This record gives sequence, C-alpha cells and structure tokens, in this order.
Amino acid sequence: MIRLTELRLPLDHSSDALVYAICHRLNISRDALENFTIFRRGYDARKRGAIQLVYTLDCVVRDEALVLSCYKEMHPQDRRVFSTPEMTWREPIESIKHGVHGAKYPQYQRPVIVGAGPCGFMAALILARMGLRPIVLERGKPVRERTKDTFAFWRRAQLTPESNVQFGEGGAGTFSDGKLFSRVRDPRFLGRKVLEEFVKAGAPEDILYLAHPHIGTFRLVSMVEHIRREIEKSGGEYRFQSRVEELLLKPQTRHVWGVRLANGGVLETDHIILAIGHSARDTFSLLHAQKVEMEAKSFSMGVRIEHPQSMIDAAQFGSCAGNSRLGAAEYQLVHHSRCSGRGVYSFCMCPGGTVVAATSEEKSVVTNGMSQYSRAERNANAALVVELRPGEDYPNTPLAGIAFQRYWEQQAFLIGGEGYYAPVQRVGDFLKGQPSLSLGGVEASYKPGVTPTNLENCLPKNIVQALREALPEFAQKIRGYTMEDAVMTGVETRTSSPLRILRGLDGQSINTPGLYPAGEGAGYAGGILSAAMDGIRIAEVVAQSIVGMPAHIKQ
Repeated sequence: MIRLTELRLPLDHSSDALVYAICHRLNISRDALENFTIFRRGYDARKRGAIQLVYTLDCVVRDEALVLSCYKEMHPQDRRVFSTPEMTWREPIESIKHGVHGAKYPQYQRPVIVGAGPCGFMAALILARMGLRPIVLERGKPVRERTKDTFAFWRRAQLTPESNVQFGEGGAGTFSDGKLFSRVRDPRFLGRKVLEEFVKAGAPEDILYLAHPHIGTFRLVSMVEHIRREIEKSGGEYRFQSRVEELLLKPQTRHVWGVRLANGGVLETDHIILAIGHSARDTFSLLHAQKVEMEAKSFSMGVRIEHPQSMIDAAQFGSCAGNSRLGAAEYQLVHHSRCSGRGVYSFCMCPGGTVVAATSEEKSVVTNGMSQYSRAERNANAALVVELRPGEDYPNTPLAGIAFQRYWEQQAFLIGGEGYYAPVQRVGDFLKGQPSLSLGGVEASYKPGVTPTNLENCLPKNIVQALREALPEFAQKIRGYTMEDAVMTGVETRTSSPLRILRGLDGQSINTPGLYPAGEGAGYAGGILSAAMDGIRIAEVVAQSIVGMPAHIKQ
C-alpha cells in the first residue's frame, strides 16, 4: 500500500473531496485509485474559525512502484508519501496452535490468569485461540451483575467491596470514557490487533482510525461479554468471585505450582499471569508478604474538575463548536510547577461525561471520570493531578504509596460527611483559599452526592500549591478555565499503580518463576489499550514457555 500523511481538508468537505485530494497528491487519475482506507483522522484546531481535518490514508493503486517513483522524482524531499506494509499483527508462534490444538493437558498445565480486565481478557483470548485453555480468575462479578452493584453505590451509597468501579469483569476501564489511545511504541501492531478485536466484539469501527478513539461505558459492557464468549468458545474458562488468597510456591526454587483461593480451594498451575489492576491492594500485600520482588514507583494525585461542555467546545473550536465531525471537545494540559518542580497535568479527560464514585474500600472517597459513546452530558470533566515521588512524598518502600493513597481517600470521606459524599469546592474559592459554602452555576455530577467545603483538608499541601499555580496557566490556554463556578471534586488517587512488580525479559517475576506480572497493576501499562497490548505480549511468552520454546518479551 501507499501511505499518505498530512492530507488536510476543510471540516465540511464532501466525500468526493477525499478521493480528489488523494489523486491530486499522487498525480494519478481516478481510475488508477483502486481503493483506500482511513488509517487515522484527527483535526487541526489552531485556527478556531477554520478547523481542518487531517488524514493519514492507506491507498491501493495500479502500478504502485511507478506511482511512487514518479512522486519521489517530482518531490524528492517530501516524506508525506511512502510504501507501508499491511498493518497486521503477525502471530510469531503459530506452530503452538498446531502443536497443542485438541491436546488433553493435565489440569496443572493450564495457564491461570488472575484478573479479567483488558490485560487479562486479551491474554486469555490469545492463549485460548492457541489451544491452551486458560482459566481466568476474577474476584468480582460478571459485568452485568457488577454494573447493578456499581449503580447501587452511585444511587444509594451501598458499596459492594468486591463488585464496583475497580473490581469485576472488564476492569476499572469499564466505567470510564473507554479511551483507546496510547503513546506506547508499537512496531508489531499490537495496538491495531487490540482495536480489531474490540471492533469484532461490538466496538464502533471508528476506533480504527480516530486519533483519540473511545468506546463509552455501555458499549464496553457488551464488548467484554462478547470477548468472554469467544474465550469460552475456544476452550477458556471464567471463574467469578474467585479471589486469590495465596501463591503456592515450591520451597527451594520458589516456582509457582498453584494458587489458594479465598474460598479455600486450590488450583494447580505452573503459569500464572498476574493482571490484577491498580487497586488490588490486598493482593499487593500478600505478594509482598510472600517476598515477590516489587518496588515503589511514582504516581499522581489530585482532583476532578468540571466545566460546562459548551464552554470547552467554544474555547477549543470557536465558531465550529457543535460540528458533528468534531464532537465534544477534549483538552490536554501540562504545567511544570515552579514552586515544587512537579508536573501538573490533566488526565483522563471525559467530554460530555460525569464524575463517578470509584472507591473499592469502605469509608473512603475516590473519584474517576466516565462518558458514554455519545458524550452528551452537560459537563466536561478531567482529573487535574500532580506528580508524586517515592522517597520525597512517601517512603521509598513498596506498599508506602498505597498507604499514602488510602490516608487521603479516608480524609475525603470524613470531609465529605461520612456518607460517601465527595468534598467539592468552587474554583474561585479554591484560588482565594476560602471554603465553598454552596455551588453556583456548574452542577457537580458526582453521585451519591457532594459536600461544599475546603479541599485543602483532603489534599497534601504541595498538591494544593501546585494546583493553585497551574490553574491560571491553564486559563491562558483554555479561556474560562478558572471560571468562578467550575467545580473541583476530591480526591483522584487511582491514576496508576503506586508500585511495580519486577519482571525480567522472559516476562516472569525476577524471583518467583512461573509468575508473570502484567498490565497496569504490575506497573507496565497505563490505560485500556496499553494494558491489553501487554496482555498479548505476556500471553505469547507464556505459550512459548508451556511448549518448551525460548521466550522473551518482544516490545
């Protein structure tokens, strides 16, 4: 194929204009263009009154070599046209499928995956299609039951500790905007593989080409159900409400030989993929108690901020706001704090969404953001977070970051009124250093409810200082960002895992053979797409290990 990049067209262009632009760029006739697909579509909104769509296209033409040769001769310095291979993930160990398909492995040889989030279910999907019949252990419930429990918490403050925004089929990303964007280096097209599987499972096809694709919560629910059925159809097995209580290790080698579950049952296996997510704090503790090597790592913490989506649209798109090809406007903001040297940035921005209660522990308040595919709610929200570092903000020990998170989550619960109400403050009051007694024109979307207060009481001082410094800077980039009535809701603590479970190039724990830490919880991903990609990598090395082939992680 020939790839064309930086093909710019007006926002309101016709479908024929794209064909004409391709032929004009390549200097070919319409008949010579056999087919084309959109690889990526973004927009350039630097001129708000004249926003352009920016395309990357893959084209099939007659006499490709001749077309490329002529183009290079006419435009020797132009790098916007080049030949590209098909964007397809190539399974590097296809022989495994043929070697084990239909084999009757003993129970202990079936790989076990702990966690049914994006990392876990993609690892299970790959292993199942290779004929290795994985067993997926999920401490929470199937996604439909989990959704009922989560809505019960939001509506009636009835928390189910094992079934909520953090725990259950689909992982924490199920109740989010469903963003599928990652800056992870991807020479093997693992990200493309993930997106294609998601489309097969019911995700919208535009995730294959939009620059910042998303799915939305309701579509994610049906999508993870479809993937579960595919895994089971291929020989895999799900076991819900199956929390791992202990790793079973051989005394001399520390090689895993199984797991003990909370119900007392034992499951034998010598290959465990640990895809537990960033909030499985009790599991982190048991791994630490069993001396699995791990280390503290940095994470970020702060608040959720809400503005009217119409204001964000106008600030980002000007007179083009409301155009269906643009949708609800997003933003990404970064500031380097002068007072502390910390990064302050927006994270997990949810256009047309809501702030949601995301705690998994009693007497704690945690926030997150969520949008549906339509992004049609009144407010825009985003996390505004500040970088925290082990050894400076909390002790440089593996579990210290968790203790730090938990303390501030419990403070937010107390300040919010002890009923899972979240503490909130108007931006104007926050900048003036005075508590909010009521809210104004921007209605807080967090449920079960909110308590106007002073967020200084549930945030570390260095975070408060960094946010006060950053907000006026952000207002220089987005007009109205420091509007008096914008709402800040505390606290946002679960941005990423505060620790990393160390693994070698073979994907295994560096001191516990047979244990494969993976995904966001283990510190190797940050979001749905990168976690799913890591699940594929780990599934490959596990499959190779099972059949006795040399294995290492291929980035």
